Amino acid sequence: MRAVVFTSPDLPVEVTDVDLAPPGPGEVKVKIAAAGVCHSDLHVRRGEWQVPVPLVMGHEGSGVVVEVGPGASRLAEGDHVVLSWVAPCGECRYCRAGREARCQLAATVVAPGGVLQHGGSRLSRGGETVYHYLGVSSFAEYAVVPASGAVRVRDDAPLDLVALVGCAVATGVGAVTNTARVEPGATVAVIGCGGVGLSVVQGARLAGAERIVAMDVRAEKATLAQLMGATDAVDVSSVDAVEALRDLLPDGVDYVFDAIGKTSTTEQAIRMLGLGGAAVIVGLPPSGARASFEPLVLAEADQRILGSNYGSVRPAIDIPALVDRYMDGELMLAELVSSRRPLDAAPAALDDLEAGQALRTLLIP
Repeated sequence: MRAVVFTSPDLPVEVTDVDLAPPGPGEVKVKIAAAGVCHSDLHVRRGEWQVPVPLVMGHEGSGVVVEVGPGASRLAEGDHVVLSWVAPCGECRYCRAGREARCQLAATVVAPGGVLQHGGSRLSRGGETVYHYLGVSSFAEYAVVPASGAVRVRDDAPLDLVALVGCAVATGVGAVTNTARVEPGATVAVIGCGGVGLSVVQGARLAGAERIVAMDVRAEKATLAQLMGATDAVDVSSVDAVEALRDLLPDGVDYVFDAIGKTSTTEQAIRMLGLGGAAVIVGLPPSGARASFEPLVLAEADQRILGSNYGSVRPAIDIPALVDRYMDGELMLAELVSSRRPLDAAPAALDDLEAGQALRTLLIP
């Protein structure tokens, strides 16, 4: 099959032929309908995260089950699925407590990663092992994934668009509803209006937030956030983000979501908080990045810093529910898509994302 392979940050990613073994026990093979290009893929290409190489990229996607391995009885050929890069084991103490985003077995796939839950890779090239990315590797014509990482969704939902639910939408909406548990009437600020940030905005709207301040260095993205439910849009390309926020809400806000993940934006998020506020770190920084804050201020103001991994979702429950909310007209997905491209255009799609010229590009194998 054709797949997008990363070898080194010093070399271009290549679209080439790789071999894919059949699914093993508890696994399924999925024909990819669409794969979203995410900032996490840029971290890989830049060499900012340690991954085994060579590696088939991609972790956001959707498709149709075409083969079922032994023991994967909950899925059948022809099922429409959204891929989840957290494939819960269902047995560790976090899964038993309903905290599947913290699954201990899934964490071993994510870091250091490269293999599936039952060990080994199903990918190869010329006899050489090729590794999986986050247990998914959706930048390909097909993927073999753990069955719990292929979440069945309704057949009448558009398969290309629901690919976004597998990462951007689940991460953004989940950060609001699951991690922060934003209450009606709250005030919210969102730093960064890419695919995840705009999903945070939508989550805040669905939660009934009274004020939603969307901030981005690109005015058109902040403006798009207003279509998604933001009450205020701030272009921070030439103004200080904290001062701009305080001009609108002098007492700070109840929740700030850092959807960028840079040291500077995390520090800004903390400084935007009002009394009892929470800064939610959603965007992911390079490995080793460090942010600073003044602990005395945090303690005296009764504030919190929350990390949000994958929106604290329960994939089997939250992903179908988000698809339903889209089909019911409560969520916008098409507006998050900046372009659709063939798999061979993956390098150019990554370039566009790097340059800030794209929200979500869907690769259509």
